[in-house]
Amino acid sequence: MNQLETTINRIDKKGYKAYKDLLGSHKYNNFTLHIDHVQADPYASPSRIRVRVPLNKLKVDETHYCDERYVAFTDCLARSVDRALKKNGVQKDVQIDCPSQQILDRTAVTIDQTGVDVRLSLHLPARGRTILGNEAKKRLLKQLPQVVEDGLYKLDVTALQTHLELYDDQTYLRQFLRDENAVAFIANGSVLPRQSGVSDRPNASDDVKRFKSRRVMKPLRFHITGSLSGMLIKRGVTVIVGGGYHGKSTLLKAIEMGVYHHIKGDGREFVITDDLASKIRAEDGRKVTNVDIRPFINQLPNKNSTEHFSTDNASGSTSQATNIIEAMEAGANTLLIDEDTSATNFMIRDLRMQQLVAKEKEPITPFIDRVRDLFKTNGISTVVVVGGSGDYLEVADNVIMLDEYEVKNVTERAKEIVNNEQSERKRTTANTLGQMNASRMIDSRSFDARRGKREKVQAKGLNTIIYGKEDIDLASVEQLIDPSQTRAIAQTLQYLATNYVNDQRTLSELLDLYEKDTENHLDALSTYPGKHPGDFAKPRRLEVAAAINRLRSLKVKR
Repeated sequence: MNQLETTINRIDKKGYKAYKDLLGSHKYNNFTLHIDHVQADPYASPSRIRVRVPLNKLKVDETHYCDERYVAFTDCLARSVDRALKKNGVQKDVQIDCPSQQILDRTAVTIDQTGVDVRLSLHLPARGRTILGNEAKKRLLKQLPQVVEDGLYKLDVTALQTHLELYDDQTYLRQFLRDENAVAFIANGSVLPRQSGVSDRPNASDDVKRFKSRRVMKPLRFHITGSLSGMLIKRGVTVIVGGGYHGKSTLLKAIEMGVYHHIKGDGREFVITDDLASKIRAEDGRKVTNVDIRPFINQLPNKNSTEHFSTDNASGSTSQATNIIEAMEAGANTLLIDEDTSATNFMIRDLRMQQLVAKEKEPITPFIDRVRDLFKTNGISTVVVVGGSGDYLEVADNVIMLDEYEVKNVTERAKEIVNNEQSERKRTTANTLGQMNASRMIDSRSFDARRGKREKVQAKGLNTIIYGKEDIDLASVEQLIDPSQTRAIAQTLQYLATNYVNDQRTLSELLDLYEKDTENHLDALSTYPGKHPGDFAKPRRLEVAAAINRLRSLKVKR
């Protein structure tokens, strides 16, 4: 640390580039600071540093950071460091990629057999482009050591244990879903509404309606709760009904987010969904490249085959059909659909419309006529919110009604209605799902990150990736929830293109390789492994596939 102070004194009031003299490792009393990258000027992206603390100096043991708890442990440390940054008033100058409501596998904190690495971004102080040495010393020699002390050495071990045990319970419940052949579980007492449409925090108002299911499963034993009861959604076709504003879409949104673990106090701690559930919606205007959508759309007026369907500007129905086929190709085993974000003509075609428009003039096989085949032939379950089409009751295994966020199982009543009020609409038959050719090999020419003389691959917020000369629009990929995931996806595209895309591998095989290589840690994607970046969060294979499929330069072959 003395050498660091000497260097700062020497470069004080010099030009900003002199900060590069700080590069390297600097020993403090109880940690080591690694300055890995110094920003080129005060207006560039911040400098990158790492703080390394010996494991044996922290109040933790192997039970805290074993493989099963690694993600939760590093998540808790990242949150603790973020609180310490705020406590010491340096959160604008020194930053960590702080988690939000979800617990994700991140690169912000890493551990190995001997130590903990905390990866931070640092704004080095200047006036114009002149180094402010005294301010730099304050930041690096006083504030940073205090952050390390508060965030790591004074770690709240009781809170850590609670965090880990909750994660254990969620992991157990996720395995319970698999054992019980179920899609999702929603615990009684869960708070599903959020603060607003732009906030993922729970609605904390006194009159918030908590989730309640009249037909509950047998209580389970857990670390945190003692016991837990709620609603289990089994595999098959589940239809969610109810009046407007009674919580149908809110329930589905919570199920959609249940693919992730949530922190204590979020309200959705025990809303757990199958890891490979995929939210499906219409997406007007998206690019589609060589997708076999015959199970849903066939016999186009121009006689073009939909076995190799491509378009630069998909309609609502063709985009929704494409999203289903692509999700299946990527490995999804459950579809989550809300009629509010679906194309009406894709979801249903009633009797009167069947009578008016001849079958041979309608290329769309509506989803209602495919949903049973998806489960029977392909093992794909569906959870669908329906408010206006009673015909869906006929294809449902389970019918759930929402009444002011209270759930009633009305399956038997729905069956009675179906038996007493026979629908005269005719089921549309078309190419079977078993004949579908969903497997596509990725052409290496798809990935061209060149932009002028340089390559450019950059995430821009949550919903956009700049890849070479094009922008990949991910705004309709609703289970992408963190900009750090988007950054990781951008890097994954380059990683796959560099290491695996060879004109012979299918998209599914590329996704398998991504999962294999990142199974232990996301550092596999980095060009600076073991150091940076510290702002990646692991995306699911489904979101990686969604980004690849939305490349307008994508080329595939079968």
